[in-house]
Amino acid sequence: MSWIRRKLWLFVLAFLAGGAGGCNPLALGLFTPVPVQPWVAERLEQKLNHKNDGRVPIMPPIRDGVPPPICEDAPSDGEVLRAMPRMPRGVPYVYETFRDDIVIVKNRLVDKIDPPRTFPLVGQAQLHHCHWECVIYYTETVQSDQPFPVYIKKPRVQVIYIDKDHLHLYVGPNPETQRQITQDLTRY
Repeated sequence: MSWIRRKLWLFVLAFLAGGAGGCNPLALGLFTPVPVQPWVAERLEQKLNHKNDGRVPIMPPIRDGVPPPICEDAPSDGEVLRAMPRMPRGVPYVYETFRDDIVIVKNRLVDKIDPPRTFPLVGQAQLHHCHWECVIYYTETVQSDQPFPVYIKKPRVQVIYIDKDHLHLYVGPNPETQRQITQDLTRY
């Protein structure tokens, strides 16, 4: 009986020593490394660095007697390139795809202002629709080095539609109130 007890104690001590010595992957508790795909960091970085891409700005009110504003702020090249579909992920030196010689042409499609209505968390405002058509001309380059070197270039055209809508506060027809609100929002 003592022989079995001794073997059992040796087994328990070996198990505890193995767990304390780093052989157990769960011994780190909260600091246990978790495998993460490489695209997770890219998505998180894109989400945090460009968080204003999808937000709607609130502009000062449209003043009476002044011509209505027009959509002059075209989407930036970065916004257009981020809106494009992603390139397929390749294996370096085996199969890779690139976009070269990029030319972006931006055309304004819609520029209209809706009548005032109530928006949650904003109040009375007018929605200014600014819709843009962005045509991207580029050369798609496919490169493969295995099993033999291949280098293919194809001209491509991609059309992206981007909405740059924004709100104009509506404070009523009183010109003095409109001037005061505009001064408060723009600091001049």
